[in-house]
Amino acid sequence: MKIDILSIFPEMFTGVLESSILKKASDKGAVEYNVTDFRDFASNKHKTVDDYPYGGGAGMVLKAQPIFDAVESLTASNKSLKPRVVLMCPQGERYTQKKAEELAKEEHLIFICGHYEGYDERIREHIVTDEISIGDYVLTGGELASMVIVDSVVRLLPDVLGKVESHEQDSFSTGLLEHPHYTRPSDFRGIKVPDVLLSGNHANIEKWRSKEMLRRTWERRPDLLESFSLTKEQEEWLKEFKKQDERY
Repeated sequence: MKIDILSIFPEMFTGVLESSILKKASDKGAVEYNVTDFRDFASNKHKTVDDYPYGGGAGMVLKAQPIFDAVESLTASNKSLKPRVVLMCPQGERYTQKKAEELAKEEHLIFICGHYEGYDERIREHIVTDEISIGDYVLTGGELASMVIVDSVVRLLPDVLGKVESHEQDSFSTGLLEHPHYTRPSDFRGIKVPDVLLSGNHANIEKWRSKEMLRRTWERRPDLLESFSLTKEQEEWLKEFKKQDERY
């Protein structure tokens, strides 16, 4: 996969892309990163990428020309390959694991990180394929949001994590939150690991984990269950949880 990032603060990405899983993915050849300062594509001598909004109002607006030219330069060598061009924007669709899995199937992603009051609308209308928000709050710019998305996408690429199960059981990947985890020692300050995890009975362990995934989701994110199709067994577990809750 090729990932291009357009930003007027490219230095922000140095530590992120050269650390941890993102660096490992690059070293393995699973992904190629390129961060471009779209200020370099400004047509004026002062390298200005923003201007006052038509009609008045507070703040500055990113100009269409530098971003149009920057995106076109990134796609000029292979016009047959249509990249997904992602605009980081608080007005975009809220980011989810499902969206990460969708983007992970692409060959080329381009992220546009904005600043100031907003974008010239022609950028949205004629370049962008996706507008994404990572939450209902406002950041200074799109850089941090794009880092979040890049991380969540790259870890899904083949062989990046080593084992497919490493991400298949993540919270949200299954539609439920992940089950609790424990490691040695089995008894820490009198707090013991559940006996089932020490039993060696893998069928019982998987059943326990499945039940705990449902329990944790019901307790912490019940909204996720609104669109989740429960099995008969899970329906019985949910009834059990509700009865237990009524006792307190």
